Amino acid sequence: HPDLAQAEVVVPEGPNVIDSFDLASDALYLGERAGPSFQLRRVSFDGKDSQNIELPFAGTVSDLSTDPREPGLMFNLQGWVKAPRELAYDPKSGAAADTGLIPPARTEPDDIEAHDEFAVSYDGTRIPVSIIAQKGVTRDGSHPTIVTGYASYGTSMDPYYDPTLLAWIERGGIIAVSHMRGGGEYGDAWHRAGQKLTKINTLLDFVASAQYMVDQHYTQPKLLAANSASAGGIVMGGALEIDPGLFRVVLDDVGDSDTLRSETEPNGPPNVPEFGSTSTESGFHGLYAMSSYAHVHDGTPYPAVMFTTGANDPRVASWHMLKMTARVQAATSSGRPVLLRVDYDAGHGIGSSLSQAASELADQWSFALWQMGEPGFQPKQ
Repeated sequence: HPDLAQAEVVVPEGPNVIDSFDLASDALYLGERAGPSFQLRRVSFDGKDSQNIELPFAGTVSDLSTDPREPGLMFNLQGWVKAPRELAYDPKSGAAADTGLIPPARTEPDDIEAHDEFAVSYDGTRIPVSIIAQKGVTRDGSHPTIVTGYASYGTSMDPYYDPTLLAWIERGGIIAVSHMRGGGEYGDAWHRAGQKLTKINTLLDFVASAQYMVDQHYTQPKLLAANSASAGGIVMGGALEIDPGLFRVVLDDVGDSDTLRSETEPNGPPNVPEFGSTSTESGFHGLYAMSSYAHVHDGTPYPAVMFTTGANDPRVASWHMLKMTARVQAATSSGRPVLLRVDYDAGHGIGSSLSQAASELADQWSFALWQMGEPGFQPKQ
């Protein structure tokens, strides 16, 4: 006869975010988001005994699977440079071992590593930055760097294995992932600190993360690119407009750029809880502050930009990228190219084919390396 009014707290609220849990015969197992990475914890049913399970590498813990009749659990683990593995934890040995159920990835690199550092935003908040680069990367400012992030809806940038990143890193490049406010890395409060009237925090956190990569001599502005998509288009507006001299290139994919008008499109109303509505005064002010389109100013030396869209996008209407391209082309004084790439057989990218995705990525990265002055990507005379 369960009664929530009489419920006992077994796992009290702590610094980590409980992402998932499952029960085996021996204990309760918790997958916890600990900022930009994860921990796996084993807790006795009375909550008195708790221990962290050692993982073979830092990454994302998911798909916890237990049998209430058996001890231990199985789970999936992957990282920025580690392909997914299916592991099994045995409480008798106290170790997690690879089951071999997922074949080893042929593309997993030995000379690339990932680690987390912390940038400091304008108000002193520490922002985790995941840095993916070759082992022993030199801090001499010579590395073409892409800074990316998302930070909307409480969605976290959890470590995941993407072998396409190797093409950038093998050339000496760096990928930096900013875990800004607006995401869910530190729970609900972190999400709400980058939402509606506080969305400006997300933009400033991203700029701080990029500035950190320069200050730590990983790269320099002439080798720095910003990239995000969809709601991340709000972030790209910040990269373009808060400090136009910080980035050499902005890559804005199917980006939400005119937030003051987003509510009028078919997918607009479902986004009101996240971004606000122009039907209220506070909602208007929040949407105006995060609107990329509203903050383009004539005569500004903007970076080189590639806006991309699919003609059949049902989530972020293609007119966002069309309007933004025309506005930045008319306003920029830098002489750098501002291009619009339209795929007339695509939408928001979710249903795109492998060849479509590869073609778009090749166009974007080639554009970035061209603007960064990389040899081999310059137009022939």
